[in-house]
Amino acid sequence: METRILVVEDEEKLARFIELELVHEGYKVSKAFDGRSALQMATDEQFDLILLDIMLPELNGLEVLRRLRQDDGNSTPVILVTARDAVMDKVSGLDAGAVDYITKPFAIEELLARIRVALKMHSRMMDLEAGSTIGAATADSPAESAKDGIFVWNKLVLDEKKHTVKYDGHEVNLTNREFLMLRTLLENKDIVMSRDTLLEKVCGYDYIGETNVVDVYIRFLRSKIDEVFGIKMIQTVRGVGYVIKSE
Repeated sequence: METRILVVEDEEKLARFIELELVHEGYKVSKAFDGRSALQMATDEQFDLILLDIMLPELNGLEVLRRLRQDDGNSTPVILVTARDAVMDKVSGLDAGAVDYITKPFAIEELLARIRVALKMHSRMMDLEAGSTIGAATADSPAESAKDGIFVWNKLVLDEKKHTVKYDGHEVNLTNREFLMLRTLLENKDIVMSRDTLLEKVCGYDYIGETNVVDVYIRFLRSKIDEVFGIKMIQTVRGVGYVIKSE
């Protein structure tokens, strides 16, 4: 079965260029030139991946993505394609549910590589979800070792099932990505996690190229937990990554 990709780009020449390259690679391509049309197509049709520009007429790309994830519950992998390269734009896109982010101008070879990685990771995640029921019934499963999804450090308690984080009874409001980052670090206490490993585990894809998105999330976590409660939970291992050590 052909892999279907929706290209959402208001610059028609660029959209056509991307379409030709994708078709040459064997993908089946549909195009949308504004946010509302893109949202309608993504809702009505089945795509394997969406390339989504942020700066779009009628609805911007982030709003399209938000509605797909929250209103429609669509889990199709989305790669944001945009001229905006600020770190906060990347974080906003990833928090909204994008799997990757590429800025214009880009080499078509890089875009094709990111598409292959996103499709591969989505397929792997679907396989893992299909086997989650069996894994949950295994006595030695991670859920069992974490005491039913509850991770504790000092006075901090992360409840995976309730999706809550509390420190000394005070609730800490985290975004989904911040929650996943904290859970990953707690799940691997005393193990130094590299930035690449954290990015893959938290964002669900193999990132290509340099990024400081992980550092941004760590800074957010420290500002919401370490600085607020006067603790030093997340430690930096220079040149390697981050770790939460056992008390």
